[in-house]
Amino acid sequence: MVMKYKKTIVKTSLILLVIFLNLPQRGISQELGMSFSFFFPRNGYFSNPISPFSLRGIGVHPTNWLSIESGFSLYRMSGMNVINLPFETKEPLMGPFFSIMVPLQAVFEIQAGNVTLRAKGGGFGYYNFDTRINYGNMDRAMRDFYQLDVVNSDLKYDNKIGFGYLVGGEIIFYFADKFGINFEVNYLAGGSDLNYRGYITGGTSTDTIETQYVEYKDARLDFTGWEITIGVLFDTKR
Repeated sequence: MVMKYKKTIVKTSLILLVIFLNLPQRGISQELGMSFSFFFPRNGYFSNPISPFSLRGIGVHPTNWLSIESGFSLYRMSGMNVINLPFETKEPLMGPFFSIMVPLQAVFEIQAGNVTLRAKGGGFGYYNFDTRINYGNMDRAMRDFYQLDVVNSDLKYDNKIGFGYLVGGEIIFYFADKFGINFEVNYLAGGSDLNYRGYITGGTSTDTIETQYVEYKDARLDFTGWEITIGVLFDTKR
């Protein structure tokens, strides 16, 4: 199921990218602006992009109601959770780290006077670097799962490119002829394989300390959450 999911996301993203590259240049979006984005991962810590290394909404408008948009955001992820482990935790097990996220989405637009409504959907890819395990949360989760008084873990993991899908909406209020305020909400759902493996050392107050090798091959970074953007736009087309 995971491989089929990843292949579907990749194929969809490639199709959108081909369409994006072959659309006429005269339809390039002419909206400029400045915005602030925030990401709230599921079972993770609040994160935000690193300014000015974020450029979103770059696209083409083949029609008045349809556009294809892309861009990128460099996030500093404070902490994200990991799924598909033999134990569950509501605390993030990875982070902090940096993540480059690249969306590719179709945007459907409706204008009513000074208000513009946009519905968005598509896929995204990301790559993390300077990643690290939150051993504090990891050791506590393992301690509870293995019913030990103390646990120290030393794990390795894979750092792979991840994929997912996103859906969202945006509303723009134009308070002047060319200036507007936008509010955007996107839901992102994706992940990447981690393949945890390594050693844990632990014991109880009445037993000896032992070291054992563990493997969690299905461990997967949970790149799921809500992205909220607030900004100011300058539309040269109006």
